[in-house]
Amino acid sequence: MVTDIKGFLDAKVAQYNQPAFIENDPIVIPHQFTLKQDIEIMGFWAAILAWGQRVTIIKKCKELITLMDGAPYDFIINHEEPDLKKLLQFKHRTFNDIDTLYFISFFKYHYQRFDSLEDAFVPTLQETSVESALNHFRNYFFSLPDFPHRTKKHISSPSQKSTCKRLNMFLRWMVRDDNCGVDFGLWSRIKPADLICPCDLHVDRIARQLKLITRKQTDWQTALELTGHLRSFDPLDPVKYDFALFGLGIEERWGLDVILHL
Repeated sequence: MVTDIKGFLDAKVAQYNQPAFIENDPIVIPHQFTLKQDIEIMGFWAAILAWGQRVTIIKKCKELITLMDGAPYDFIINHEEPDLKKLLQFKHRTFNDIDTLYFISFFKYHYQRFDSLEDAFVPTLQETSVESALNHFRNYFFSLPDFPHRTKKHISSPSQKSTCKRLNMFLRWMVRDDNCGVDFGLWSRIKPADLICPCDLHVDRIARQLKLITRKQTDWQTALELTGHLRSFDPLDPVKYDFALFGLGIEERWGLDVILHL
């Protein structure tokens, strides 16, 4: 049965892991840029804002890009205080102007010291685990004086037992490099083999139907359990199956009757 599920998921990866996937997914936002820092900034923001309908997420991210004059990195590094006033109007669900301004502050602080956002997750040249990277990042992100407490709800970590689905999605975008044109493969200190599968509602539902998740609750350990099963299909690139699970969950109507015939 495992072999059959692997073949089924491999076919779905091939179906969804291609440029046609980009247009209707939040990853379309960083794909609008060529400068590494712009890709990182808007990739991060698109991932953090990725809840709700994808059409709305993309629309709000484009609005944010416009508010930063179409050049996020340049705006963040070179803006003056009056330039921030227009950002007070930005809001997406529970993400508001206070969160927006703190994100700007953090990015400016970081990029004045480092060339890449990779250094915010992995501060040394040595490779590290995703769990360590995510825990480090949250501590570092909120290391600025007088950070707004309300913003902490937008940045998760394994230490909080969260699945960290948005940050794991962002890491997938930055780390995976398979020449298919969807993920960017800009970073090297985390290996594709070590990535953790983003465990959103769609992925969770399909994975449970496929018996790839048995844990009752959905938390960090659930994401590890799912990824462990995916590693049995492909030890070097387990998170490629995110395309299959997510694609099946959001694009196709199918149920247990299909799975039981695998």
